[in-house]
Amino acid sequence: MKAHDGMYIDGAWRPAAGTGTIEVTNPADETLLATVPAGGPEDVEAAVRAARAALPGWAATPPAERAARLEALQQILAGRRTEIAETITAELGSPLAFSQKVHAAVPVAVCAGYAQLAADYAFEERIGNSRVLREPVGVVGAITPWNYPLHQIVAKAAPALAAGCTMVLKPAEDTPLVAQLFAEAVHEAGVPAGVFNLVTGLGPVAGQALAEHHGIDLLSFTGSTAVGRRIGALAAAGVKRVALELGGKSANVILPGADLKKAVKVGVANVMSNSGQTCSAWTRMLVDAERYDEAVQLAAEAAAKYVTGHPLEETTRVGPVVNAKQHERVTGYIRRGVEEGARLVAGGAELPGGHERGHYVRPTVFADVTPEMAIAQEEIFGPVLAILKYEDTEDALRIANGTVYGLAGAVWSENEDEAVAFARRMETGQVDINGGRFNPLAPFGGYKQSGVGRELGVHGLEEYLQTKSLQF
Repeated sequence: MKAHDGMYIDGAWRPAAGTGTIEVTNPADETLLATVPAGGPEDVEAAVRAARAALPGWAATPPAERAARLEALQQILAGRRTEIAETITAELGSPLAFSQKVHAAVPVAVCAGYAQLAADYAFEERIGNSRVLREPVGVVGAITPWNYPLHQIVAKAAPALAAGCTMVLKPAEDTPLVAQLFAEAVHEAGVPAGVFNLVTGLGPVAGQALAEHHGIDLLSFTGSTAVGRRIGALAAAGVKRVALELGGKSANVILPGADLKKAVKVGVANVMSNSGQTCSAWTRMLVDAERYDEAVQLAAEAAAKYVTGHPLEETTRVGPVVNAKQHERVTGYIRRGVEEGARLVAGGAELPGGHERGHYVRPTVFADVTPEMAIAQEEIFGPVLAILKYEDTEDALRIANGTVYGLAGAVWSENEDEAVAFARRMETGQVDINGGRFNPLAPFGGYKQSGVGRELGVHGLEEYLQTKSLQF
């Protein structure tokens, strides 16, 4: 796994302006994987300058040609799936099978979708005596997280490039190696110099420089709500557009009469996958009082089957969390849940046996959780499930909507119409009905403090377009 010791700017790997570096470590055993440059304002300045210079040419490139570059990029990513999965497993710690099935495969599907959209989208339409044009918003600054490192990059880069924008990417400091791999793929796909630029660095330094830069027209950020607030404020000061995909505390509502075994099994799987490091995870399970005890028993049994271990071992279903800070955060919430009076029915804050090194957290399930507890209100970002009891469907709705977040959710019912009626009343951007599958063409994003704007599909493309009307 060879890391580049420079930044990808204006179509070439160039030395960083400063000498600072970031150590990339393996969360499974804390060994050093590589070092990458810690970029600063000078690197961001060079990258934005290259993106601005490349903008007129790329914006004027016919959509069919942009589509062809995205198709080439998609094929290159597909061809490097094994390398992508191994890289993400090494720097994030996700089990290799999950990296292959999700981390490597989903970005390929998303890229393919945008290659098709770039070719098919109507960038012009007639409305009465007007011709309405959809033009690229300009230079995009993208700041991406570590939890789905390649997917989050592709979910911003693919629509930005399809729209005719140029961009500067600042990836998460924990997972920069797959971002470098993506830059290699962009280069190989024949995307013109300056259209895509990569600056590795720390959020408070390189990220802040990008958010503040006067040459950025739209800032797209995925991460915590706390950081999103700061990013939004910096962007607002420059009157630049902003897209924010932030935190979540999603509710998995199991209505009376639903298939309880399936709903609980899928719900536990949803929370435990990627070591719970998923912003849209259904971390609150809501069950009616009559079947509550049965649901708690089923959840505890399901969680016990999630073997914690080294991500390269075939039996492993839950790898480590990404770093020591994250480990302390998650175990701190588990301890707080116990202190607040929730009943621990699986897992706990102690290290799993046989894992003295590495950032491992035991898959944890809490029962007797009440809506005001911290573990029911705050995003933990680890393999921790809170099970809450409701008295009737109106009570369930109050609990489901009773947080500052609104990113995702799930509803289970024996009657699909009943589930849809309930889902319509949920204050959230995405709801899975009876285990509905992820759709890479459907819009993804949040209500309330879960964000601003949408990613994926047509709605994701339109975030990177601005509107001009010509009257005749």
